[in-house]
Amino acid sequence: MAEPLLSVRNLSARYGDFQALFGVSFDLPAGHVLALIGANGAGKSTLLKTIVGLLPCAPGMILHRGEGIGGMAPDRIARRGIALAPEGRRLFRSLSVEENLVIGGERGRAGPWSLDSLYRLFPILREKRHAPSTSLSGGQQQMVAIARALMSNPEILLLDEVSLGLAPVVIRDVYAALPAIVATGVSVVLVEQDVTRALGVAHSFICLQEGRISLAGAPGAFTRAQITAAYFGT
Repeated sequence: MAEPLLSVRNLSARYGDFQALFGVSFDLPAGHVLALIGANGAGKSTLLKTIVGLLPCAPGMILHRGEGIGGMAPDRIARRGIALAPEGRRLFRSLSVEENLVIGGERGRAGPWSLDSLYRLFPILREKRHAPSTSLSGGQQQMVAIARALMSNPEILLLDEVSLGLAPVVIRDVYAALPAIVATGVSVVLVEQDVTRALGVAHSFICLQEGRISLAGAPGAFTRAQITAAYFGT
């Protein structure tokens, strides 16, 4: 069996005295989409932040290609090929769309993603490339955030709250790009409030409830009632 691209082992994470994650473990194979679901405050964003080094943990709690990266500096983790499109997009407000994307590729790796390939993936960004990032709609800004992460040519893409606050037609357009991203060999961890949409594109899922895994496996292995119970803790 091939070694997982990413392994999380008994991960605990804290914000000061507050413990947000308790013994979370999972493997992420290459070319895999993992949906991370759970109510607000369940620990989903905390998990992604810990993977990319924004929160500390012991080295052996997170393994990339078998090497412990827990607590490694975020820039070193990014250079290894792990990229985060954060909740709230976090674009550089004073820069244009294209300038945001160029920054995303400054310390990137060789690979299929470039300005041209990302403009083909999100054609509206070519049209808006010289516009200030703040002039874009919420959906267009989300496309910029995803494209900026892809500019580093990651092998693992972490997407935090992809559809939060977006209109349904925009969400559809964002999700329509996901197969093309995965087709390049990128593995995706997808944090999503829309459980039905997330499970519809994922190979597997993890449900977090108060910082602990309450259910995990293939979406088709559980009934909707079982998933709902794990989500709400009922």
